[in-house]
Amino acid sequence: MSPAGAPPAWAASDPYAAALRSGRGPLFLRRADGRLLPLDVERWCARADAVDRAVLARCEGAVLDVGCGPGRLVAELAAQGRTVLGVDVCEAAVTRTVTVGGQALRRSVFGPLPGEGRWGTVLLMDGNIGIGGDPPALLRRMRRLLRPGGLLMAETDPADVDERAEVRVVGHGREASGEPFPWAWTGAPALLGAAERAGWRTVAQWTAGGRCFVALRALSPRSASSSAEPPKSTAVISSQRPR
Repeated sequence: MSPAGAPPAWAASDPYAAALRSGRGPLFLRRADGRLLPLDVERWCARADAVDRAVLARCEGAVLDVGCGPGRLVAELAAQGRTVLGVDVCEAAVTRTVTVGGQALRRSVFGPLPGEGRWGTVLLMDGNIGIGGDPPALLRRMRRLLRPGGLLMAETDPADVDERAEVRVVGHGREASGEPFPWAWTGAPALLGAAERAGWRTVAQWTAGGRCFVALRALSPRSASSSAEPPKSTAVISSQRPR
């Protein structure tokens, strides 16, 4: 993980920045084992679609889009008159977000951010639950950004996975740029389990357009402590509780 506030090594990756500027791929994450994982640049650079808008309709209060990319969600919320800010470590992403009508800052989510503890909703879309390669740590950071009882909207991997790996960004020539960085792939079962342990309550879980989403609400510290420690009478069967 990069020092607080410092963009990670891949932030200046030429293939990623070039893809955002052009609005098209191909673009991949390449794992150390050589496996290529495609990134949906064309969808990210298009306008928000019906699936996106349905997610945004659930948002409450001021919205922070973490890893906003080229800014389609920020622009859509801004067009609706909502208070919204995008943050991204890539300068090209911030520039494009501003160009399409949104507000964005070049920041790391693990560094200081405006409005900490006051956001009504935080978005982790387009696989951004993988930021930093440590979903539990990212969930803890989200709680510090949200107001008490705030809402986290996260897009999960469609598969039932819970993986972490070092990756690089590669483009058409499949030549990597920059240093490898940690990333994670988390399906809904793994994320919901981590969220329960970290003091979140599941509000909703749904699938649309082949994409999977969860909505989580931050519990108060007292509620989180109570949910983490089941009554002694049920402790002997705690391993049988649903995840």
